[in-house]
Amino acid sequence: MSETIGLIRDGEGRPSCAWHGAIPEYTAYHDAEWGRPVASDQRYFEKLSLEGFQAGLSWLTVLRKRDAFRRAFVGFDIGAVARFGESDVKRLLGDAGIIRHRGKIESVINNARRAPALIQEVGSLAAYFWRFEPEPSARPPRIDWPTLMAMPKTAESKAMSADLKRRGWSFVGPTTIYAFMQSMGIVNDHIEGCWCRAECESLRAGFGRPPRRL
Repeated sequence: MSETIGLIRDGEGRPSCAWHGAIPEYTAYHDAEWGRPVASDQRYFEKLSLEGFQAGLSWLTVLRKRDAFRRAFVGFDIGAVARFGESDVKRLLGDAGIIRHRGKIESVINNARRAPALIQEVGSLAAYFWRFEPEPSARPPRIDWPTLMAMPKTAESKAMSADLKRRGWSFVGPTTIYAFMQSMGIVNDHIEGCWCRAECESLRAGFGRPPRRL
């Protein structure tokens, strides 16, 4: 760790969030994915599903199994997963490449079945999730390591969690939801000094927020 808490130097000598620990696949995820906004509903569904599998584990554990998860859940195609039945649950419970937890597997299927109603209501999953983007005034003035560690969930992640639970979604607790918001760029939690912070903020500034269906 560098003299600035929460930062390390990456392989190119740039200051970078320390949480990736310079582990190659974790560093690549930090550099190319975490905190960068996307518009794809499939990506949102995949990430929320994988955040559910992470519960009680490390993200690195899930990241290393992500390709196997994608194969097992047919690319996290919402319609295809919604059609999974008990035979698919048994197949997934026998798949050593993924995390074999019945509750988490059934949660992904449940959420896929509930997603179409949400999409019908607001136009897309992206439109739904981005409506919980916090106002700039609600964010800490500076995102440093102590601030980040003191913020495992927020008012917005609590609100999204409660709303999803009301709609019947599962494995969507407020801490899981905040990790999801961080990863999908709904907030930018690269800490001050990380080379990715300014780049992600620029991407967020230029990102076309999905329109809500009236």
